[in-house]
Amino acid sequence: MKVLFIPLDERPCNFNFPQDVVKVRRDIELVVPEKSLLGDKKTAADTKKLWEFVFENAVGCDYAVISVDMLVYGGLIPSRLHCLSSEEVGEYIENIKKVKKFNPNLKIYAFNCIMRSPQYNSAEEEPEYYGAYGYSIFRRAYLMDKRERSSLSKEEENEFDNIKIPNEIIDDYENRREFNLKVNMKVVELVKEGIIDFLTIPQDDSCEYGYTAIAQRKVIRFVKENKLEFKVNIYPGADEVACSLLARILNNYLNRTVKVYPFYASTLGPTIIPFYEDRPMNESLKYHIRVCGAEIVEDYKDADLILAINCPGKKMQEACEQLTNLDLTFTSHRNLQDFVFRIQKYVNSGEKVIVCDSAFCNGGDLQLIDFMDRLGILDKIIAYAGWNTNCNSLGTVLSSGIHAFDQKENQEIIRNIIYRVVEDALYQANVRDKLTNEFLPKYGMNIFDLKDKQSEVEKEIRKLLVEEYNKLNISNMYELNIEKVFLPWKRMFEVGLELSIVRKELKI
Repeated sequence: MKVLFIPLDERPCNFNFPQDVVKVRRDIELVVPEKSLLGDKKTAADTKKLWEFVFENAVGCDYAVISVDMLVYGGLIPSRLHCLSSEEVGEYIENIKKVKKFNPNLKIYAFNCIMRSPQYNSAEEEPEYYGAYGYSIFRRAYLMDKRERSSLSKEEENEFDNIKIPNEIIDDYENRREFNLKVNMKVVELVKEGIIDFLTIPQDDSCEYGYTAIAQRKVIRFVKENKLEFKVNIYPGADEVACSLLARILNNYLNRTVKVYPFYASTLGPTIIPFYEDRPMNESLKYHIRVCGAEIVEDYKDADLILAINCPGKKMQEACEQLTNLDLTFTSHRNLQDFVFRIQKYVNSGEKVIVCDSAFCNGGDLQLIDFMDRLGILDKIIAYAGWNTNCNSLGTVLSSGIHAFDQKENQEIIRNIIYRVVEDALYQANVRDKLTNEFLPKYGMNIFDLKDKQSEVEKEIRKLLVEEYNKLNISNMYELNIEKVFLPWKRMFEVGLELSIVRKELKI
């Protein structure tokens, strides 16, 4: 099976992770453009060259996973900054139709994000004025939407009356949002016309009220009016969607529905609304499992995969807080030992177990990794993920498990587990915070400004990651070699790793 793949952007999570997930199999070949074609953060990709790549390769492929944001705007960040005309967008929409004409048998699985509205002042990924007015822009829309759908307290009414944003900024921001919403609608119309076979509309950094929720309601209404609910899914996520669609393609190609038995680490886990998302964990779970071409089963004996979901006890925290400011409910409302013993029981009985580590946001649970490592089961599961948001982890681990569960244990399965442990737990939850608080300030740097010392920071990351990994028992079985560390957007938030593992006394 040959799959044309156009990523959301050039970061490892969007460019490398999907390719890593697929490498555990030999029956899939991904056709991917060179990273140099994909732009650089706020610098848009050359969409005309990308479309040339699509046209050249579509004919020989069976399926396509395409990011509409990449092919229309030149990437995720450019989708928030562009000044495209309706004519340009119309041309790109027509190009999707052309692809189907070139290869009528090609099944197109697409994704197109609803534009996000972050809850902070930062122009790192937004227009420049978001640095001064970002929170006010978010909060103004949040309060307007809440007042329309529910009601505001006197304090909230007073807060709304005191929000001051220049009209030209509101106009620029809302005009671009309205433009992007029209693109969302046009892409849904392609599903109605049979051009796109399946569409995901993820919500990046979503919230119960505000701009994203307003746009979501409009898109949902449009989807319902056209009776496209079975072919268009809308839910929280973004950077994991390509992995999810690749899992759906695999299941479609093999004509199967993978059965998943989930269980949570806490009683309240299924009801908790994670950071940067707009719904309880269990509702997102249903979407992610279905999008991957799988279904939930009530008995683990009926399952192909057992999904262990590490969740908070009562409320979520950032991963960097777990070592210094852990909320009591992580122990009073969650029994992590019982959770890990249950994983061990399933593993020892021969079940295929995958672990979604969503106890914290923006990093894995270090105690979970410690417990699994001490019980000797880190390399006995078949997939792990605990990065960024709950839905980022969920989509990644489901896709990894779906690609791996019917394969014999191999180099790529073990490598992917260790990669995710190193990045998601050791880097995101530990090393990143340590460097941010101790190393960067020595040189007048911060997480967004590495000055002229990026290479020195990358060397320090590599050193600390190897040190932390070698503290784990699994290091006695698998030697970790990190050939390269790179910070793709010249900041600390995401990291790229080129690594290999060697089984002690036996190279794998």
